[in-house]
Amino acid sequence: MGYLEDFEPGQKFASGRLSVEAARIKSFAMEFDPQPFHLDEDRARDSFFKGLAASGWHTAAMTMRLLVASELKPAGGIIGAGFDEMRWPRPVRPGDELHMESEVLEVRPSKPRPDQGVIKVRTTTLNQNGEPVQIFVGNLIVLRRPVSSGRMAAKSAMSETRAWTPVIARSCNTIASS
Repeated sequence: MGYLEDFEPGQKFASGRLSVEAARIKSFAMEFDPQPFHLDEDRARDSFFKGLAASGWHTAAMTMRLLVASELKPAGGIIGAGFDEMRWPRPVRPGDELHMESEVLEVRPSKPRPDQGVIKVRTTTLNQNGEPVQIFVGNLIVLRRPVSSGRMAAKSAMSETRAWTPVIARSCNTIASS
């Protein structure tokens, strides 16, 4: 789990792989993006895509699955604050095997919320040939490292020591004058 202070520009994270099946392309499309090129091989051949293609939103959902299981583990989870950019440079096809790579571009603490900050991350989803099928630049909310309980205990002990110092000093002076 990485807190904001653990991230720096240039860090890279990778994921495992996810196989894409025609049945999943069609079931996602049936529910969320029911267009012929996502649903029917014959009609898809005559389309812009020249064959069955996953919806871009299906690609985004598969990328999210890869992202959650990847090496990128921000404290608090993967919480999106929005995208600066999102592109699908080529379609995802049945039989593709996807993986993703993320790179931290920017790290910035939040001024109004001192317990958190934002990391800007470029995430590229690639097929089995290393060709990008989705690229997005997103902003993730990341928690800052909490003040450790050890530090809190030390601060508390210091406060107690300061509170008792005058009492101890008076006691020592009383004993010394006797």
